[in-house]
Amino acid sequence: MDQRQRTALAGGILLILLGACLLLARISPDLQGLLPQNLGWPLSLVGVGLLLLVIGLASGTPAMAVPACIVGGIGLILNYQIATGDWGSWLYMWALIPGFAGLGTVLAGILGMNPSRSIPDGLWTMVVSLALFLVFSSLFGGPVPVSPYWPVLLIVLGGAELIRNVFFPRRSGSVS
Repeated sequence: MDQRQRTALAGGILLILLGACLLLARISPDLQGLLPQNLGWPLSLVGVGLLLLVIGLASGTPAMAVPACIVGGIGLILNYQIATGDWGSWLYMWALIPGFAGLGTVLAGILGMNPSRSIPDGLWTMVVSLALFLVFSSLFGGPVPVSPYWPVLLIVLGGAELIRNVFFPRRSGSVS
């Protein structure tokens, strides 16, 4: 079975299972407690992220880990905001989203998608995302009190980027 067939098979099975669960919940009111809204809709996004990861694993597409981590991470952010009522945290929480993409890239590398390039790239993306989170969190009253030091953090991050590109340049003609 080739990759296209596996993808179609995994997608079809997931749609059938989802449809069957929703149909059962409509037919029997006792089963409505199984629906995701009782968990909170942000945690449903985490479930969608896990579903995307399972689809990627079933179809042999490790790159699906990237959107899976982004969707799941946004679900966790929204769950935090609903639990605390801290909607203003969007001022700095958005900076975590590239880190979720970096985590997905690392997972994709672990699952076999060009690990020698994916894992370092994903880790670098996570570091940059964390630095942005710290900077914006300190500027906009977030939980991390690094306000007097965030310019130093930017200088260190810029220096690390220069060192990375000068001493460890990428080969422009390589195929991933």
